[in-house]
Amino acid sequence: QQVEMDIKIMLDPENVENKAALKHQNDETRLPLITKKRSASLCSQKTGKGHPVTPLWGFPAFPPLDSPLALLEEDTPKGALSPAGQRLVLPAAKRTLQPPPVGPKAVPSHESHRQPQKSAEAVHGPSSSSKGNIAPLPPSSSVVSARKSKPVWTYPAQQLESEGQLPSQTQDPRSDWDAVVCHGTVDQKAPGFPALKQHDPLSRGGIVAFLERSEKLLKDSSVPLAASDVELAENPTESAILSAIKNRSAVERICHRAGRRSEGQGGAEMAATTIQRAWRRHRAERPAGGPGAAWRSCGHVARVTNTLRDARQRHLENFCGRAKHLAANWNRIRTSRRTIIHIPSLGYSQHIREHIPDLAVQQNVQMGRLCDILDVNVDVIYICPVALSEELLQYYHKLLGLQAAVRSGNPEDTGDLQDRFRILTPEAINSFPQHHMCLATQLKYSPKTVQRIQVLIQSRDAYVVGGVPHADDLAVADMLDVPLLGSGPQVAQLCSTKSGTKRIFASACVPTPPGESDIHSRGQLIRALSRLVVDNVEVQRWLLKMNDECGGNGTAYCDVVSHLECSHWLQKEWQSHGPEMWRESQARELALVKISQELPGLLAQHVQPVNEKRFPTWEKFLQTFLTQGGVIEAFPLSSTVTNLTVDLLIEPTGEIRIVSSGDQLHAEGPFRSSGTTIPQRSVDPAVLNSLCWKIGDACRSKGVLGYLSVDFVAFTHPQTMEQQVWATDLDLCYSDQLALTQLMLYMTDGNVDCGSSPLQAPLGSQAVKNQWIQREGTKTVSSEIIVCCCLQPGLVSPRCAVASSQLRHSNLSGTSYNFLLQRCKARGVGFDLQEKQGTVFILYEDQKRHRLGMITIGEDLQGVLLTFARNLFIIHQEISAPNMQGETNFKMAIQDIEAILGVTAENKLKLEEEEPWEADALKE
Repeated sequence: QQVEMDIKIMLDPENVENKAALKHQNDETRLPLITKKRSASLCSQKTGKGHPVTPLWGFPAFPPLDSPLALLEEDTPKGALSPAGQRLVLPAAKRTLQPPPVGPKAVPSHESHRQPQKSAEAVHGPSSSSKGNIAPLPPSSSVVSARKSKPVWTYPAQQLESEGQLPSQTQDPRSDWDAVVCHGTVDQKAPGFPALKQHDPLSRGGIVAFLERSEKLLKDSSVPLAASDVELAENPTESAILSAIKNRSAVERICHRAGRRSEGQGGAEMAATTIQRAWRRHRAERPAGGPGAAWRSCGHVARVTNTLRDARQRHLENFCGRAKHLAANWNRIRTSRRTIIHIPSLGYSQHIREHIPDLAVQQNVQMGRLCDILDVNVDVIYICPVALSEELLQYYHKLLGLQAAVRSGNPEDTGDLQDRFRILTPEAINSFPQHHMCLATQLKYSPKTVQRIQVLIQSRDAYVVGGVPHADDLAVADMLDVPLLGSGPQVAQLCSTKSGTKRIFASACVPTPPGESDIHSRGQLIRALSRLVVDNVEVQRWLLKMNDECGGNGTAYCDVVSHLECSHWLQKEWQSHGPEMWRESQARELALVKISQELPGLLAQHVQPVNEKRFPTWEKFLQTFLTQGGVIEAFPLSSTVTNLTVDLLIEPTGEIRIVSSGDQLHAEGPFRSSGTTIPQRSVDPAVLNSLCWKIGDACRSKGVLGYLSVDFVAFTHPQTMEQQVWATDLDLCYSDQLALTQLMLYMTDGNVDCGSSPLQAPLGSQAVKNQWIQREGTKTVSSEIIVCCCLQPGLVSPRCAVASSQLRHSNLSGTSYNFLLQRCKARGVGFDLQEKQGTVFILYEDQKRHRLGMITIGEDLQGVLLTFARNLFIIHQEISAPNMQGETNFKMAIQDIEAILGVTAENKLKLEEEEPWEADALKE
């Protein structure tokens, strides 16, 4: 009732009876100042060109309250600024007032009528936090009632009225109610707030929304406000909010204080992340002010970094706790209904990610992870680093829907498995275009995607399978409250560097190339390489590998012995002494001195980096090599070398499983893998399994968990003529080869016997028919019986595949995927569901469209290699013109296949007579 009487008084201040009704001894009601109205000419002016000018406060003219004319919304302009450019016109100010309980007096002219501004905030103390970031609120003004205070501040409504722009009859009763913001939160228990909220005609859309914006400014000032970014009537600027605050000067000093942006809610971690990136980028630079200036400038950095370190420590502790829970329940989880969250993130260090071309596309080459739904108990959430079009999404929906058709051999038995997998793209992928963030970091800053994942995995067993480990993998797992099937960043950093890999292999007691690790200085490099050359005279080529680089980018090679001036003398002395006596001879010491003197100039002249674009000179390569550290390694002694990769899984229970193997293809040189043939056939499976178990056990003892891949090199020793196998590299991540293997198993309904290396799949209809005819003679077999035979588990045949995720052709960007697939189908490039063999494409994105993946499946390796080469030739023909060949690695891939097959000119001629198209592919 008291509030209602207040309203009556404000609407009719000349009514003595209304005022007398609420006049108490200790209660003083502050009435607006009534002055004479200025002429209408002050409210409407014209420019020199004769155009009317809207008054600075921008309130439109409207009919009297008793007028039948309604005020249209389009007649009301957006909010405007005061003459000082600060005061805010609230959204509620654009509404027509309803007829009040006490009717106002008629006003002859409505030109001077202006709707009052609804100012509702008078902050009597600056916001503060429990950490003391902002000065605390004085106790005497924590809660203030408008009727018991005499504020000095002049309300916008009163100022307008004093200028003759607001009649007293339309004074808004809410203009004298104060709202208190304490500790960054509006005090909703203050006397004026309930009435203010109750009588706000826009409820949450008017004054209360303005107060919420004020809370954001005073609590979370790590988000700067900009007038150009928002529409004033809906999102007031910082200056507009400050203009409505009574103690503006005190609050303004706090908000504009240096370092304030990192003191707001969550500001410390955001500032820490930004500073950490800048610190890593500039850690090699010395500040202009010397060491003293560096320490002074890092004062705040140290405090914020401590906050970041605490967060990292919390993530690590939670990671370890969830890892224990995953290990205790793994046997149940792996056989029950579960969701696997695949995040194919390349968590390399910043300086490495900056040099990875098309980082987002490179993180999306493992689309084969979706094929984990082959297990009926598994659902997959795939985090995609690029936005896929509807065309690509439909492609994968149809591809994965072939599972039932693959099993039955009937193309009509396709299904819809959209409820079994989700492809989600973080909303932050375009927010940091110049930061080269890995996918895990982008997901960390994508709250909408994280929230959607939380909904999808609610009340279900789930775990994350990442890519190259990164600290933000743990942060994402912490946000989702799920375990991570992988190693922690510290373990990964120690074990996945080239030097760390050598230590793992040494502890596993497996054969490795002669070499030296942990090289960090020029002198150490010269001494170590000189000693290695003297002790291994038969080795012609030596490799230099940086600790942190990937994909051969940090590798350089040099044929040292052939370029030594003392090469002839060295070879003669070594042969004369023999391998046993050489190590103790004086000639060895003399050779060591000579080689040490020659090496600096020899390396500068003859070292060949694999990535010449990034390292055009020896000095540039050496600088990066010594900064990261690295290893020296001998290249195999044979001219015929086979590189192979084996993928292992160390389960949470400690069990070690081999999940994939393959021989590498090298379309772009011997140090870069461009594809694989699955499974591997170059090494005796028993020998390879023994080496893998030893390496897996050594990794497990170091705390490694999850997927890892081991690279080997196999060759025949020229003296003993026996095969030797060296372990050369170790990556603690889910590999491209494993993703391709998963796709191969999905399309063949097969399985890999890692004990003997073959990949087996149910027989195709033709193979089953042939076996049936051999057993039953000339007995006729119906198609129904053939299908039944396909489903018999005993009828299996070996399968192999040639696969690549790194095919590039610039002319692909000018061709739509639909057209490409149609042309390939017309040329016989496709997959036979009945025979479970053929070709499947992996499409990454449809913006640039210059890269794709391809896997060809068949029964014998030679036939599959030829088919793969033919497919490349056909694609090149379809997308290229004689004068537009494009930039591609197709031709190099065909040449590599030709070398594998060992096709001689005579065999090519014979091949032309039998299969002209295959010969054409090899020629191209």
